[in-house]
Amino acid sequence: MSRKDRKVTLRTSIGFGLTDIMGGGAFTIIGAWLLFFFTTFAGLSPVQAASIIAIARIVDAVIALFVGSLSDNFFKYKLGRMFGRRRFFLLIGSPLMLTYVLLWVSGMNYWYYLFTYLLFEIIAAMVLIPWETLPSEMTKDFKERTKMSTSRMFLSGTGTFLATFVPGQLIAYFGDNNANAYLINGAFFAILFAICIFISYKSSWENKLSPEEEKAILEKANETKGFGETLKAIGSVLKEFATTFKIKSFRKHLGIYLFSFTGKDVFNTVFIYFCIFALGTSSTLGANLLSLSIIGIPVTILAGFLIVKVGPANLFKIAYSIMILCLIGFYVIYLTQPSSMIVLLFIIAGIYQVGRSILEFTPWNVFPFIPDIDEIVTRQRREGLFAAVMTFARKSSVAIATMAVGLLLEFGGFVEGSATQTPEAIHTIVYTLVIGTSLLLVISMCIAFTFKLNKKTHEILVDEIDRLKNNGSKADVNPKTKEVVESLTGYAYENVWPEDPIEKENAS
Repeated sequence: MSRKDRKVTLRTSIGFGLTDIMGGGAFTIIGAWLLFFFTTFAGLSPVQAASIIAIARIVDAVIALFVGSLSDNFFKYKLGRMFGRRRFFLLIGSPLMLTYVLLWVSGMNYWYYLFTYLLFEIIAAMVLIPWETLPSEMTKDFKERTKMSTSRMFLSGTGTFLATFVPGQLIAYFGDNNANAYLINGAFFAILFAICIFISYKSSWENKLSPEEEKAILEKANETKGFGETLKAIGSVLKEFATTFKIKSFRKHLGIYLFSFTGKDVFNTVFIYFCIFALGTSSTLGANLLSLSIIGIPVTILAGFLIVKVGPANLFKIAYSIMILCLIGFYVIYLTQPSSMIVLLFIIAGIYQVGRSILEFTPWNVFPFIPDIDEIVTRQRREGLFAAVMTFARKSSVAIATMAVGLLLEFGGFVEGSATQTPEAIHTIVYTLVIGTSLLLVISMCIAFTFKLNKKTHEILVDEIDRLKNNGSKADVNPKTKEVVESLTGYAYENVWPEDPIEKENAS
């Protein structure tokens, strides 16, 4: 299934990016509505509801680590050679997306919701981790990768909009207290996700392995391992995960990604509660405000242009500044309850979505370039490994954040299923939304000020990799190139691009 010479066209980019209709849509719905659904229609307390999400994501995070390693090495199996070591997981993940509807059946018990949510998280990881590596597989060109990432985030924005607009319309039609709106919503998106992932499978290809690489993988696959060797192999995989943190740019990228996305998650989780109990409006209004995410679709196109012109670090700063100002605006509306509250809410929510779309666009546009930085250190291509580590860290942080929100609501006196809440519970909701989200965004902004990866530095790095691959001498390095390599990798230049296998192993 390798198509080394194919060019990344707009059609290809769109086909590839359709999977993020699921990536952006499914988890937007889960973030905005699942905790509310559990506490309203499943009879679960905030802590019970949050624990389901936390437990499932922690278990899934561990599994996600091995999905990345499996994807990197799946060529050794016949299925991997037939369908692709990355793309095979899209092929089987497409029909399995139909399990998404099981999450939204009302009136079941705690264990049912835990099992179904855990199942969906594992399937989603099985699809998203290999899929996220495909830009690095399909092209090395900065502009082509940017085209793919921009298309992906454009479609992610579309998924986010659908994930907020469709539930809002269904809730408005069936009523705020009718669980059928959530079930029908789940069925619609389950089918949509399955179709999108299959199209991505058909639209993508993988980098062709050299005959030497194929031979080495197949010879390794034929080795018989005992129990002790198996344990040693698992330990080796875990050690390899740890090596990703030695790459300076990845550490910073991961920190920005985790704190900012977790801040966004806290906002999404609490916002419906904020609209209903702090502002005295309806869940339909909350959904309509969230559906202003449609603004993010054209903003994504603009961000695709700006990331080349101003660089990722500046885009991060713009996004976080906009979102923090809007959080302050929501707090002022809560305090003053102006007569024009609805109009003001729509204005602020619309501006917030501009920042939110840039926040979501930038990290995953940066990610395809991280393995290039790793390559000059290790002389390996480890896209799957980095995707797995990011997914593990992300799912772990979401688990912690969701559990923290559940505990805060519980200790703040929130009563599940109640139409009104105490002043203490309302204050907890408001401060979690405003202070909790803002604090996480401020931390992300501080890290962004030190982030050095951009179009110019990446081109310098790739040119140096190409020079070294063509038997260039490390002694002949340009001083500016040396400075860039060291700033991106965190390694002294003398320690990158190891000469022999022993040195290579020590570097990684």
